[in-house]
Amino acid sequence: MQVNKKQAGVLLHPTSLPNAEGKLGQLNEQAWLFLDWMARAKLCVWQTLPLTHTHEDLSPYQAVSAFAMNPALLPDNWFEQFDQAKFEAYLLSPPHWLDDYALFVAIRNQQNLASWVNWPHALKTHDKTALQAFAETHHSQVTFLKQQQFALQTLWQQLKQDANDRGIKLFGDIPIFVAFDSADVWANPEQFKLDENHCPTVVTGVPPDYFSETGQRWGNPHYNWDKMQADGFTWWRKRMAASLEQFDMVRIDHFRGLEASWEIQATEETAMNGTWEKVPGEALLKALQEDFPDLPIVAEDLGIITAEVVALKNQFNLPGMSVLQFGFNGLPDNPHSIYEQVTNSITYTGTHDNDTTLGWFDSLDEGAKNWIIEQLMPISVDILKQAGLPKSMPWLLIVAGLKSVANCVIIPMQDWLELGAEHRMNIPGTPEDNWRWQLNESQIPDNLADKIASLIEQTKRCQYSK
Repeated sequence: MQVNKKQAGVLLHPTSLPNAEGKLGQLNEQAWLFLDWMARAKLCVWQTLPLTHTHEDLSPYQAVSAFAMNPALLPDNWFEQFDQAKFEAYLLSPPHWLDDYALFVAIRNQQNLASWVNWPHALKTHDKTALQAFAETHHSQVTFLKQQQFALQTLWQQLKQDANDRGIKLFGDIPIFVAFDSADVWANPEQFKLDENHCPTVVTGVPPDYFSETGQRWGNPHYNWDKMQADGFTWWRKRMAASLEQFDMVRIDHFRGLEASWEIQATEETAMNGTWEKVPGEALLKALQEDFPDLPIVAEDLGIITAEVVALKNQFNLPGMSVLQFGFNGLPDNPHSIYEQVTNSITYTGTHDNDTTLGWFDSLDEGAKNWIIEQLMPISVDILKQAGLPKSMPWLLIVAGLKSVANCVIIPMQDWLELGAEHRMNIPGTPEDNWRWQLNESQIPDNLADKIASLIEQTKRCQYSK
């Protein structure tokens, strides 16, 4: 995919939408109000995190299913508007994953959220007779779980259509790996590297990097790529098809894992000891291109990137990513530097894994701050003055991104709102208090959208049109 129109957008997960106290955001009227705000601000790309059904830690990157949407996104009154006739029609030709998902969640609830590897043997091993008996005994719960998914898919398609009608594209995210405790691994154990007890032999992660001195041990099982390639990557093709029904384009998180993946023995406690193992990414992308000739995929190519990963990305003309917060280490050829941006890319001030730009900047020493300001001021000052915005962070970095050659620039909502470190979405490698940040309507000044629209117009990025 070549992003060939100058675009600008916002990164905001739907759970971060405003809602009643104590509740994360839902796909209620606030989602449509956010579309209206985006249109007024002339922002034409809304990027989210994965919409999948999360585990109890709320991480969108460790989901109960790679296909099912998060029931927490349903509005409180969703069942009042439920169309039973359409639901029954939906069940005549349901998504391929629906039965396994509903059974998995129902069994997991009945087993007090125990991992499927600890379920009774017949249920653990996906025995059809046992599953049929369970489905009959728990019919109402299984049906309710399917109703939730039908309602979510219907609601999201309405939102997508209304976004597109406003000239706004929806930009999604696919975690390259899936959680071990998921319907995907339970129902398709042959697609993963598991032992005779159905436990992972090796797990995923990345070696030590910017975010962690001991690396990140994610713990997901690795794919059995030989098996996947032998069956024509059927599971992956279905996964991409489902994602591109929800979104206009999708990011593959940890894209470098399609060239080689960091394999850690399951007995290792950290990610420090592991090996890079080759992956048939070229064959996979060719298969996906057969289904989606435009290949509307963005490669998350942050971290340790080799020449082979770059070649794979370029072979399929996929946009990569750059993060401006990473661009000020003073080293030559830094791809995140404001001077090293490339056209076919998505440029960010920061991602969901970064501190907010204001939080990042405030953490620097005075010398670094002054050096960064000296670089940004000539780029941004005139545009900020005309828009009536302060000549300070995060605006200086935002405008540097908007003025870059990158065809698409995405700014986290926290940066549009000038919010500090306490509003960070996620701190990688930490298990608690992540994924909970929520937008408060009082944080949005009445004239902010108009000022952002001025930035968009001055930098000749996407214009809102019906």
